[in-house]
Amino acid sequence: MRCHLPHPWLVACGILLLLGGFARAEEKEKAVRSGVAREPAPEGVFARPATGGGSGTRFVVANGAAEVPVVVVRGTPYEMGWQLGQLMRKEMQQFIPSTLAAVARELKVSLDVLEEVWARSAAYADDRVEQEMAGLADGSGVPLSTLEAMHAVPLLMPYSCSSIAAWGDATADGHLYQTRNLDWSLEIGAHEFPVIVVYVPTNGIPHVVPSFAGVIGAHTGMNARGIVLAEMGDAAAEEMPYQVHAPHFTVFNRTLLYDADSLTRALDIFLAQPLTKRYHFVFGDGQNERRAVKIRAHAPEPPDRRVAIWKDNDPTDEFAPHVLSCVVYNDEGRGAFPTLQREYGKLNGEKLVELANNIPIKGGNVVNTVYDATDLRLWVSYAKGDQEAYQRPYVFLDLKALDADHDSAPDLR
Repeated sequence: MRCHLPHPWLVACGILLLLGGFARAEEKEKAVRSGVAREPAPEGVFARPATGGGSGTRFVVANGAAEVPVVVVRGTPYEMGWQLGQLMRKEMQQFIPSTLAAVARELKVSLDVLEEVWARSAAYADDRVEQEMAGLADGSGVPLSTLEAMHAVPLLMPYSCSSIAAWGDATADGHLYQTRNLDWSLEIGAHEFPVIVVYVPTNGIPHVVPSFAGVIGAHTGMNARGIVLAEMGDAAAEEMPYQVHAPHFTVFNRTLLYDADSLTRALDIFLAQPLTKRYHFVFGDGQNERRAVKIRAHAPEPPDRRVAIWKDNDPTDEFAPHVLSCVVYNDEGRGAFPTLQREYGKLNGEKLVELANNIPIKGGNVVNTVYDATDLRLWVSYAKGDQEAYQRPYVFLDLKALDADHDSAPDLR
C-alpha cells in the first residue's frame, strides 16, 4: 500500500465555528463561575436519576503482573459519566480528593483558583464533557467542583511526551500504527489508578481512552473510525501564566474522538480551537485517508507562526532531513529515527512497543500506548510502584472483538 498525499485543509467552516464559539463563551463562563454548575445543590432541589440511565461494564485485561480495569459505558454523556463514576467509585474516592490537594500545594494555588481556571477554559469547551462530568460526580460521590478543579490541573502543569506514526510502505502490513508516551509526574500517583474507558455514545463515534480513575479528558485516544490522537507538551513552567480562555487539549481531544471520521475532519475541528499554550500533536487516520500528520501549535506565537502541519517526508519538517515517507514523529531528540530507518517496511505493533520503550523520559514515564488504528487494537503499559511504564508488561485490547455485555454482538458495531 502506498501512502497518500494530503488533501487541502478545509478551514473556512472551522473559522466560522470558532467565531460563533466566542460569542457564547462569555455567557458559559459566567454560568460556570456563578456556582450553578459547581456548588452542591440543597437537599430536595432536584432528583438525581436513580440508575443514571443504563449500566456499564467493568472487567480486567491482564498480562503477567500487569492488570488494568476496562470500563465500557453507553448512552448520553451524562449516562456514560454516571456509569463510569459508579464502576470506578472506590478508586476515584481514593485518588481524586487527596491528589488534588497535594497538586494544589505543589502548584501553590488554591482549589478556588483551579475551579476558576476550569470555568474559564470550560467556557470554550465541548458541553458533552461538562455533562459527562456531572454524571461522573453523581455516580462516584466525588463533588463536581472537585472534579472540575482536578481537570484544570493539566492546564497549569508542564510536561513532555513523544509520538510516532507509521503506515503504508513503512509498516509490515500497511496498517497505521501510532505510539504515545506520557512522560509526566510519577509523584502525582495517577498511574496507581489506571483505567481504559470505552465510550459507546448514543450520538457520536465510539472511542477508547487510556486514562486514570475519574479523569475524562483524553491525553490520547482512538475512535472506531480509526482516528488516533497523541500530544506532547512544549510549554515551560517559566512561561506561566498560560492562556486558559480556550479548551484544553484533553477536552477537545474528546470532541475529536466523538466527531472526527477522517484526518481532514479532525484537522478542521482542531483548527477551529483557540490555543492555550505550546504543544505538538500527532493525528493519525488508520481507515479513511490512511495517513498521519505532525502539528506544532504554539501559543502565544504570532498568528502566521502559530500552527505548522507537517506531512510525511516533508522537507520543511523540523527534523528534516531525518524524515521518511509514511512516517511522522516527534521524539524530542531521543533517538527514534535510526530505528525507524532500519526497521522501515517491517514496523508493526511489537516493534513499536519496543521503540516506545526506548524513548521515554526516564524518571517520569507514566503510560505508553501503541495503537493499530487500522484494525482497532491497542497495547497499553502503566507504571506501577517504582517501575515505570517502559519497564512493565503491556496489556492488549481488541476493540473489534470487544463484547463486554456478552450479547454476542461487538460493542462497537
